[in-house]
Amino acid sequence: MPTTSSYRLAARVRLRLLGTVLTVLGGTVVLVGLLVALLDLPSVVFTTALLLGVALLLVSGLGLMRARPLVTLDEVGYRVRYLRGAGEVAARWREVQDVVTTTVHGDDCVVLRLRDGRSTTVPVAVLDAPREDFVRDLGEHLHHGHGYRPVP
Repeated sequence: MPTTSSYRLAARVRLRLLGTVLTVLGGTVVLVGLLVALLDLPSVVFTTALLLGVALLLVSGLGLMRARPLVTLDEVGYRVRYLRGAGEVAARWREVQDVVTTTVHGDDCVVLRLRDGRSTTVPVAVLDAPREDFVRDLGEHLHHGHGYRPVP
């Protein structure tokens, strides 16, 4: 019987997001420094902006490291969070008609097609697990959710 499985954002994607945050914060600090120099503002403005930038960086970094799971599979069904364009974000296993793998905009994806025509698309490259492991785990949860038992 499958247990609950959670899949978080892959480390390389988290690092890319953190790099973007660093770039934006660095650009903001440089801009504030230029404004302080050009407008002859007191240096306390620059120091305050620098401290706020560091605080935002720490909060962003901690938030990315402790992010909630993108995909959760349990005995009842699945939930998908934070994936823009995923389609249906939650469903019960009994609602799933089939699961297919496909390529969407050059990215390998798993598509869970539901009986009523809706679907959920999960790009597997953003998950913190190998594609094959995710697909295998998804299949086990789906089979269990439909009441199938493994052949001894």
